[in-house]
Amino acid sequence: MSRPLTGLSAWLVQRLSAIYMALFTIAAVVLFTLVPLDDYGAWHALWQRPVVSAATALFFVALLLHSWVGIRDVILDYAGWSTSLRLTLLALVGAWLLILGFWMLEILLTVVSPWN
Repeated sequence: MSRPLTGLSAWLVQRLSAIYMALFTIAAVVLFTLVPLDDYGAWHALWQRPVVSAATALFFVALLLHSWVGIRDVILDYAGWSTSLRLTLLALVGAWLLILGFWMLEILLTVVSPWN
């Protein structure tokens, strides 16, 4: 059985994901500034690079984890004393983040597919 994401581990996930997302954003801005991406072929070639697609996938994993920790803390702090309300809200947010994660995975796999 795994341990829940609380205390120091939740704090570390929040901070490390924020650092990675900031570095990824800076790298993306620099890349888009320096590399001319004038047409579909250039964009497609960019996303075919394993480093770019893996870094992007890791960005979205970090984004989902960062979102989960932040929204979970807000729900636990402000959703009142009702345990059933908290569990319902946490389940809805968790399901929504999972749906978004699978949707992004589908998009990334479609983009890096050799059949496109």
